[in-house]
Amino acid sequence: MRFQIDKDVFQDALNQVQHVVSTRTTLPILSNVLIEADELGLQLSTTDLDVTITKRIAAKVAVTGSTTLPARRLASIVRELPTSEIDFEVNADNAATVKSGPSFFKILGLPGSEFPVIGEFGEAREFTIDQKLLRDALRKTSYAISTDETRYVLNGVNCIIGEGMLTLVATDGRRLAMVEQDLEFPAGQESSVIIPTKAVNELQRLLENSGELKVAISDSQASFELNGSLLITKLIEGNYPNFRQVIPGQANYRVTVEREVLQSAVKRVSLLVNEKTNSIKFAFEDNRLAISANSPEIGEAEEVIDVRYDGPRIVVAFNPEFVMAPLRNLDQDEIFIDLIDESSPGVIKIDEPFLYVIMPMRVAN
Repeated sequence: MRFQIDKDVFQDALNQVQHVVSTRTTLPILSNVLIEADELGLQLSTTDLDVTITKRIAAKVAVTGSTTLPARRLASIVRELPTSEIDFEVNADNAATVKSGPSFFKILGLPGSEFPVIGEFGEAREFTIDQKLLRDALRKTSYAISTDETRYVLNGVNCIIGEGMLTLVATDGRRLAMVEQDLEFPAGQESSVIIPTKAVNELQRLLENSGELKVAISDSQASFELNGSLLITKLIEGNYPNFRQVIPGQANYRVTVEREVLQSAVKRVSLLVNEKTNSIKFAFEDNRLAISANSPEIGEAEEVIDVRYDGPRIVVAFNPEFVMAPLRNLDQDEIFIDLIDESSPGVIKIDEPFLYVIMPMRVAN
């Protein structure tokens, strides 16, 4: 196999695919990137057996063939090469020579035939979706995915396609983020699947602010084709909990506040949070919000900000990181906090189909 390729093109492609490579694997081949050269150029592939990503790029191929090379090491070498043009050659023993200006590297690889076969779909439901729409929806929900591996069905984003709507939900049992978007798709293509965290993270890296992506969903896996890349992932098996029953009903009070003002104030006050309790108090009254933290062994902090609120005094405690997470991932200048009482969940909303439910924490007065 022999080809010439532009350094920036090669580096960008390696950066896209190398994230899938596991740092802890008992199979050496899973640390490698599969490089396949044909008349059209190169195709790079990596997998951890759950998530597979392939990327097609342009190259001047003199001799076709395939090999696998250590993905992270190859990416590090390409990044440091001194010139924009790279000459790449692989011999019959899968030893690759890389030349760029005065630089020369020899990298030992493994046969492409040992690389796991990339999953093929049988019966699959297919549709296209706007990349920006999905990118925004994942950004507004994915931070709430559970990291508790004992609750496996919560280790991903629940994706529901039906009734002309795309609904994405993530929860860890203490908070819940949900986005609903209008979506046209063929009749009979209704689906409800759980996309695992790693695939969600890789998809967010690939998505851009324009263009469409093609989605295919089967009973056990999903694929996303976009921008010259193909991401295939196994789906999480199991039934996602009935999330709608934890969304509070009609709120008694609504607080309107500037998002960045609230985020900055919570960030400052949380500097004096005790790791054991990990909560701060929010006291709402007469168009003002007092945010405070009090840790006997550390000290105390308080900040008062202006809000729009004309209800009775309500004091509620929340985990500060759980409050800041949606604020970091929203674009709107103004947000709403809906409250029922001091012991019920709070709900953060915006002027779009998004909501975020956060459970209150018990604290001593």
